[in-house]
Amino acid sequence: MLAHSLVTAESAHPAKLMLFLHGILGNRANWRGIARRFVAIRPDWGAVLVDLREHGDSLGLRAPHGLEAVTHDLGELERSLGSTIAGAVGHSFGGKVVLEWLRARANQSTEAWVIDASPSPSDPETEASATAEVLRTLEGLPPSWPSREAFVTALAEAGQPKAIAEWLAMNLRRTDDGGRRFGPDLSVIRALIEDYAQTDCWDVVEAPPPGCALGIVIGGESRAFSSSDRERAKRIAERNPQVSVHVVEGAGHWVHVDAPDTMLTLLTSHPSPAH
Repeated sequence: MLAHSLVTAESAHPAKLMLFLHGILGNRANWRGIARRFVAIRPDWGAVLVDLREHGDSLGLRAPHGLEAVTHDLGELERSLGSTIAGAVGHSFGGKVVLEWLRARANQSTEAWVIDASPSPSDPETEASATAEVLRTLEGLPPSWPSREAFVTALAEAGQPKAIAEWLAMNLRRTDDGGRRFGPDLSVIRALIEDYAQTDCWDVVEAPPPGCALGIVIGGESRAFSSSDRERAKRIAERNPQVSVHVVEGAGHWVHVDAPDTMLTLLTSHPSPAH
């Protein structure tokens, strides 16, 4: 079962839930600040902050590892919650998870947000991919360190920015001898990245299931969407009222970090799903 946290407005008893899904090597804490603000403005919703498989506290789930398995995990989570999941927000890897999750949502009122995740297949080893570079760096480091500080220093010496090193340190687990080890199994992370890269989700964007409203958010300074991807998404939105595209100028790949107020405005002003 996926580790998760439920966030609701004070004294609220929401009837529907919104999933918040992080990207590769993130965890459910990545969305906590925006989720709290979201439910304060929309108290009829609860926010479910999710640790996807082999992230955060959702470690050791059985193979195979890919987008199909991740969406199956979300189905199990929904059944365990006993409440209606009526929406999902996903960043990067989590954004493509949202698109795959939508495949089974026909005729269900659903709000979906894909944050800076191109539906296109890609090369998991491309040098333009910061995630691929981080994974290669981690694979080249020892499995454990005497302290958190030693881990951050090792990453910095390997060429990673300190901010990235500090963020990755959120994945450390304490060992019996007082040291630290990296929690996620990197072989599983690599399998997830490879399946993510191979998967084409444009068919979902072209024709979202009936009842679904799909918002695609693109960081104006991000390289996640090629120029042709951006144009394709805009053309789809022009002819399909179920789909909307929002370019957040000045924001990079981490749109919700670079422009949290803009992100919150989008999440709290989304049109009702079309039937």
